[in-house]
Amino acid sequence: MTDHVVLSLDEARALGLDILRAAGLSEPHAQAIADVVIAGQRDECHSHGLYRLPGVVHSIRAGKVDPQAVPDVVDHAPGVVRVDAHFGFSPLAFALGRPKLVEKARRQGIAALAINNCFHFSALWPEVEAIAAEGVVALALTPSHSWVAPAGGTKPVFGTNPIAFAWPRPDGTPFVFDFATSVIARGDIELHRRAGKPLQEGWAIDGEGNPTTDAEAALAGAMLTFGGHKGSALAAMIELLAGPLIGDMTSAESMAFDDGARAAPCHGELILALDPAVFLGVDAPRHIDRAEKMFGAIVEQGARLPSQRRYEARRRSLAGGVSIPKPLHDELVALRPT
Repeated sequence: MTDHVVLSLDEARALGLDILRAAGLSEPHAQAIADVVIAGQRDECHSHGLYRLPGVVHSIRAGKVDPQAVPDVVDHAPGVVRVDAHFGFSPLAFALGRPKLVEKARRQGIAALAINNCFHFSALWPEVEAIAAEGVVALALTPSHSWVAPAGGTKPVFGTNPIAFAWPRPDGTPFVFDFATSVIARGDIELHRRAGKPLQEGWAIDGEGNPTTDAEAALAGAMLTFGGHKGSALAAMIELLAGPLIGDMTSAESMAFDDGARAAPCHGELILALDPAVFLGVDAPRHIDRAEKMFGAIVEQGARLPSQRRYEARRRSLAGGVSIPKPLHDELVALRPT
């Protein structure tokens, strides 16, 4: 008996939509969440793929998320769009706010989208990649729950606090990176726990502040920032820009709001969009070509651009479907209505 199940992308999406609809999500929410979950699975970002669906269902059952919430898009200022998610999940709020964000960036060169009161579980790269597909540079930041200790500390203060960036390219896929300011994503530690695999040293500490490679102890203790004090400073910056600056919760406040429900983190998100055509005018092609020369200097020496492996995984999945562990498949099937 194989320990993995292979699904076509259509089968994976149908499974996801059945689960999301059965959980009580409105059709717009179900479609938006399916988009980001299937994108993660397609690109072999396993910690943000189908594995996220049980957490989505739990967040709804815990009574935290409004599965029928209708986000409000507000043209807040010449360079600012605000979306109040009304305590629904974030993918729909982003999908509704993105067109206005891109429109403003194209008009004046730079614009910001602030999403408030959203439950966030998804990767950021689908968002910045979608903006880059329209020829616009994008940067996205968000806090989470306070799972991460500051450099030199022993108690959680920060979230995993991811940051994502996308640069559109004239031909092919954009230059994209998306990484947590913690050493590893929270979902990856959970996947290690499920598989009974030890963590790498330097990822986490236990409840007493001691280094640990045990996933259970790490989940009860704290994760660590990458790069020591440098990652810690970036995590603090993200707390400020995607928290107080936009009038939303810090990771510690999100954890307190959760009050033991173990739902998805509730907080805000900040997305910046910059249009090279406005910044550069008629000189845009020449300067875009300079960026291409830099990318060439990287790959010509055998180095890899961020997301290169993800794009390769995308090609494989489009051709042959996706593979998920059988225990996860069994869990998902149990959530699917009969």
